Amino acid sequence: MFVRTASERDLAAVRALLVETWHATYDAIYGAERVTKITDEWHSLAKLKANLERPRSEFLVADDGKMLGGMAYARAGDDGKIVTIHQLYVRPASQRLGIGKMLLAEIEDSFPEAKTLRLEVVEDNHRALAFYRANGFVIADRQEDKTTHASGLVIFNCEKQLG
Repeated sequence: MFVRTASERDLAAVRALLVETWHATYDAIYGAERVTKITDEWHSLAKLKANLERPRSEFLVADDGKMLGGMAYARAGDDGKIVTIHQLYVRPASQRLGIGKMLLAEIEDSFPEAKTLRLEVVEDNHRALAFYRANGFVIADRQEDKTTHASGLVIFNCEKQLG
């Protein structure tokens, strides 16, 4: 696998990766029907294309030449000091191969002026929490998710300070 910047031709494969990964990760937490609604809304081709074109952002894919093993999307704030990772997902069959770590490292390299990385993780997503903790993130605070799809679940706001 190698990590590269995504292009518009990757978007259908990114969407398929997100749908597969979300069902594998969140069906037990949200239920399959809710996951389908979330992926249809949050991971539509139109939303992915908008992210691809957004300024001060990086949209990455992990590619082996035949399939995408993972993807990540992050965006910097106006001053560039705080970068929020909005998406970092690895296809279930490709997990535990270092792809997530490669994507995370490329995000850090893509924003050299950043001092802090931020992201949100659902409390019940234990594998993601373990991954982020192992890669230097700490839980900064917690909040109740008030979105229509996930109301009532606890979300951890995580941060990593960069050198």
